Amino acid sequence: MTSATDTAGHAAAATDPHASIYDHGFVRVAAVTLPVALADPAANAERHLEVLRDLHDQQVGIAVFPELSLTGYSLDDLVLQEPLLDAAEQAVLTVLEASEELMPIIVLGAPLRAKDRSRVFNCGVVIHRGQILGIAPKQNLPTYREFYERRWFAPGDDAAGEEVILGGYFAQLTPHGIIRVEDVPGLALSVEVCEDMWVPVPPSSEAALAGATVIANLSGSPITIGRAEDRKLMARSASARGQAAYIYAAAGEGESTTDLAWDGQTFVYECGDLLGESERFPTGVRSTIVDVDLDRLVAERRRQNTFDDNRRTHAASLEKYADWSETSLFGPWDVPDCWDEEEDDEEVPEPILLGGRRRAAQARHDARSAATGAELPALRTPPATGPLRRHHDRFPFVPDDPARLAQDCYEAYNIQVAGLVRRLKQIGGDMPGGTRPVIGVSGGLDSTHALIVCARAMDLLGRDRSEILAYTMPGFATTEHTRSNAELLSRAIGASFETIDIRPASTQMLKDMGHPFGEGEPVYDVTFENVQAGMRYDYLFRLANHHGGIVVGTGDLSELALGWCTYGVGDHMSHYGVNAGVPKTLIQHLIRWVISEGIFDAATAEVLRAVLDTEISPELIPTAPGQKAQSTEDSIGPYALHDFALYHLLRRGYGPGKIAYLAHQAWGDAEAGEWPAGYAEDDRRAYSREEIKHWLTVFTRRFFNNQFKRSALPNAPKVLAGGSLSPRGDWRMPSDAASTAWLAEIERDVPGD
Repeated sequence: MTSATDTAGHAAAATDPHASIYDHGFVRVAAVTLPVALADPAANAERHLEVLRDLHDQQVGIAVFPELSLTGYSLDDLVLQEPLLDAAEQAVLTVLEASEELMPIIVLGAPLRAKDRSRVFNCGVVIHRGQILGIAPKQNLPTYREFYERRWFAPGDDAAGEEVILGGYFAQLTPHGIIRVEDVPGLALSVEVCEDMWVPVPPSSEAALAGATVIANLSGSPITIGRAEDRKLMARSASARGQAAYIYAAAGEGESTTDLAWDGQTFVYECGDLLGESERFPTGVRSTIVDVDLDRLVAERRRQNTFDDNRRTHAASLEKYADWSETSLFGPWDVPDCWDEEEDDEEVPEPILLGGRRRAAQARHDARSAATGAELPALRTPPATGPLRRHHDRFPFVPDDPARLAQDCYEAYNIQVAGLVRRLKQIGGDMPGGTRPVIGVSGGLDSTHALIVCARAMDLLGRDRSEILAYTMPGFATTEHTRSNAELLSRAIGASFETIDIRPASTQMLKDMGHPFGEGEPVYDVTFENVQAGMRYDYLFRLANHHGGIVVGTGDLSELALGWCTYGVGDHMSHYGVNAGVPKTLIQHLIRWVISEGIFDAATAEVLRAVLDTEISPELIPTAPGQKAQSTEDSIGPYALHDFALYHLLRRGYGPGKIAYLAHQAWGDAEAGEWPAGYAEDDRRAYSREEIKHWLTVFTRRFFNNQFKRSALPNAPKVLAGGSLSPRGDWRMPSDAASTAWLAEIERDVPGD
């Protein structure tokens, strides 16, 4: 049956490509703990259904309950009693029947008898839309310390194909079962039970190698001091090693406290990242409801080739995972009368395929229909789900958590310093009077940070900072503010400082070229700008020759992504780059961290604060009185959005359709979510979908068109796990690749209103 809520949700999702998380590679999951009525399966079945109806309304795709959730875990010898086992079977059937009208794939716990009634298995039962998709018996039964499970249960590791009783029917156990969800690409579910997580080679490891992307763990797990962190350690490591999501639900309220206690812990990890957790020792139902990024799981496995190498190593052991169950989260389902056809015709809109994900799902569905010779109903449109339920960073290169940000800044700064120290040592810069760092300082963020990297490197090398050769080279649009900051900073840290006015040489070059500016005309085109940028680096390279030094590059990762640099003898080139692995949105936080750590004296810190307050500008085009000065972000767009796109392209491998969706979630409301520490209130803003689409188009065009610059980059250390653009490292791309497919996806799949 279809409720009015369902119909409205499907209608919204049919017209708005950002209405449903399921259109963008996510699945909503719930890890649930609930008060158990010990030894009363009928009451527990009703409690499950109350929770499941609520999860249905929240568009949850997978709901995981604790171990033996239909009976309670702490039954001791009662679990072998016929009345209890009869009632447990009936409780499974009750949930099974009610599931026809519920969206979630249900993973619950029950004790089930073998067909010959001689053994009992501790089972995780997977139910969806009136079908049993799998029954995972607990494979590793603890009989140590407080545990006595082999007293009651048979181990399930060798029980594949064994049958258990469910009312008047028999159902096969599937200890090596994986459940694929046809209309949610990337979703493949495997189940393990409590102790299975704690053994050296858990079932989840093999299941992940066999293709499972989501692991559910139904746990009893009585609580003792420290065990909660141990559970999280196990789940986190399993999700990180297996490039998987791990859903964990432990027993809580209602379990017997004769000799033990229970905390009802629930949490979900994804690739080692904690997506969410619930309150421990709760009264009443508690759920961790989060959205798992299936695209991330698939992309990580595709990129990490050793994952598949490991699969090949264990291929023989993985043969037992050959049989997969299948279902569809949104329908159709192979269940008679699951939907009232007449009501569907009246109320459910025809599916409108939006974006590549739905087209791909429909293609698979059509192929299945052709292969079986059966004309299957069209796939249903996923329901509207509301905003993403997971933490999503506005600045993916900049952690919101102050402690994590401080740690990242410490590591980033020291990686940069260590890289420069090693290069200088290699070429004779490890002693006083040796090879000198030569750097152009403009008073802007990038050159400021590069200069304080140089200063720290000289300290570690035991050399005087006066051996740093810092030059400021004012051009036609250099302001006194930035020129002054450059000089003040250079002198504050003790570098040798000199000013070289590039205007006469630039004017002469423009005149020799026949450029109108050389004859006094105010023509400020790209040639006018690049002559200045090139002149500065021409001087720096010759100065490095003259003084026995190397040019230290100041350009950052964001500029390289956008091609915002002058090719060749310009800010594109240097002998060694220290900022090439650091995005623009992180550099300001690095400088703040340097100030807060007291690495330099108060006078230096004061100048650094002045630099932080300066708008980003190349200062290449003169500004008439009353006019706004040249702004980088006015020209190429906000670095906040560009760095957002860069991270998700470079680290996650996402296409522009998903990047735009995530950007809308992160940037659509300035009041929602967290901001990094130190981010000024006045700078906090939102971006509309129209702005996101526009600047994503700009980013995509520039990223493709400027690969030729990245293909000829000087050496520079990789800094962030988010990636680098070195042609010798993270990013390999032909310089003449076309952006046609990416731009077509933006036009087709990204809403602009």
